[in-house]
Amino acid sequence: MLAPRLRAGRSFFIKEVFLVFERVYDYRNLYEAYLKARKAKRYRSEVLQFSYRLEENLIELQNELIWKTYKIGTYRPFVIYEPKRRQIVALPFRDRVVQHALNNVVEPIFDKRMIFDSYACRKGKGTHKAVRRLAYFLGKPKNFYFLKADIKAYFASINKVILKDILSRYISDDGLLWLIKEIIDSNQEAGLPIGNLMSQLFANVYLHEFDHYIKNVRSEKYYLRYMDDFIILHSSKSHLWALLKDIESFLKAKLALELNAKTRIGRTSEGIEFVGYRVWNKNKLIKKSSLRRMKKKHKAWKNGKMPSKRFLLSLGSWIGHCADTASHKAVERIMLDSLHYLHNKIALNSHF
Repeated sequence: MLAPRLRAGRSFFIKEVFLVFERVYDYRNLYEAYLKARKAKRYRSEVLQFSYRLEENLIELQNELIWKTYKIGTYRPFVIYEPKRRQIVALPFRDRVVQHALNNVVEPIFDKRMIFDSYACRKGKGTHKAVRRLAYFLGKPKNFYFLKADIKAYFASINKVILKDILSRYISDDGLLWLIKEIIDSNQEAGLPIGNLMSQLFANVYLHEFDHYIKNVRSEKYYLRYMDDFIILHSSKSHLWALLKDIESFLKAKLALELNAKTRIGRTSEGIEFVGYRVWNKNKLIKKSSLRRMKKKHKAWKNGKMPSKRFLLSLGSWIGHCADTASHKAVERIMLDSLHYLHNKIALNSHF
């Protein structure tokens, strides 16, 4: 049963009064969470160790959740360099199982209340659909200008007190709130750690407050968001400049966030860079920086500085990334050169 719907302008979610924490620690849910957590990682040592005593480990987690004695393990930090340098954290495997178990229960509840044009970390959404939607908006008459912005150091800037307050307004179940707060407070650093499964959902919920402001309070029709990147299209440049000031005020006052210095207002005829593409109404290109990274990896592989397995996986993702773009020929050239190089290498080896 759901609480009555509040009028627009006051709240964007319907509060779930009767959410049951028992659904999280139900054995079948924990087992499904285990399967999701081990996906593509089943032969790693910690996964094998957990799987060896699977039933015992799941029952142990179940009991810890029932009696609220569960404590989150130690984060393991590491750095990735693409598309830019970032510090990521990884939790022990048992903690990833718990996060999947929680996500199985709460993600559908929040997802069905999010706006249509939020595209990050949601089933049936993603970058390709975000780009298609933007192209559709660009095809609308009089959308001459765009406002494009993102949040400065978004995950690190999320205020934990505000986040917990937002979540507690929409979830009443004490057990769920206990586990959510354990996860949020488990990292001593400011904001949310990049790498946690629940960080993605919490970050989406945090900015849905902003979605509600733009769509329901300001009545902006041509708005879409991919995590902390968002775009608004309009016929008037002055309207977007005035809106930008209001957006900055809202984000600072309500969510303790600031916009990145790269925020800009421009003409839609220039094309708009978004989620790795440059987009027009009837055309799109992959970003030049993405193409440069592809060529750099290709060169590293040919020089023996990158394993073939890793390179071939990258090649497959590039082909998917450039599908339906005017950049596909450039990627096809890399692919054909790779095949030619492999052919010559195999021929040379068989000769000897």
